[in-house]
Amino acid sequence: MNWWGPCLVMAAALAIVWRGGPRPPAVSLVDLRRRLLPVATARPRQALACAVGGTMAVALIAGGPVAAIVAAVYAGLAGRALIRRSARRRAAANRAAALDLLAALAADLRAGLPPAEMSVGRSQAVEAVAGAERLSRLTAAVWQLAERTGAPVADLVEGIEADARAADRAAAHANAQAAGAQATAMLLAALPIGGIGLGLLIGADPLYVLLRTPLGGVCAVTAVLLQGAGLLWAERLVGQ
Repeated sequence: MNWWGPCLVMAAALAIVWRGGPRPPAVSLVDLRRRLLPVATARPRQALACAVGGTMAVALIAGGPVAAIVAAVYAGLAGRALIRRSARRRAAANRAAALDLLAALAADLRAGLPPAEMSVGRSQAVEAVAGAERLSRLTAAVWQLAERTGAPVADLVEGIEADARAADRAAAHANAQAAGAQATAMLLAALPIGGIGLGLLIGADPLYVLLRTPLGGVCAVTAVLLQGAGLLWAERLVGQ
């Protein structure tokens, strides 16, 4: 009996029904990133734990327990680096906003505007900027000093701004000097991947040895843990 005819008819009917029925909305990677980024920013530790857990589960299904441990370590390091990078960007943006407000405050004072109407409002805006606690304390100290001694507020505010921008330039110079050490650490961390690729090119199967044999699994887990400790140590040295 020939079943091809009924099967083709059923397939065509299913295609027509599927095409005519409602389709789930397509979600692009950009939309997904836009939706997940606020959640990850608000709760970075929870987002990191979810990412590590999901990566570990996928690696456990695909490659076994050794692959799960390796994937968890790498996912944790990558997620931690992304969280710290995002925090540094937010801190830099907040500090730049606070310095711009200080510059506007000094300009208002130079123009002779009433401090009670303009300058105090801008100083309160500086205090409202997240991550600008030191600048807000210095601004409050300037107002107290001006009220007690009659010192020129504009000069003091400009001095605070100039000192803060000089500190930012010094920090940027230090980060540029430390970029070489960071690049060296990342290069050393990527060398094992090159070794695995070289083993595959010469016809060996290093992934099977590392993920499926006891001795290879011990070597892989030990190497990944030492590699993670080395990256954290290098990051701490660069941060100091």
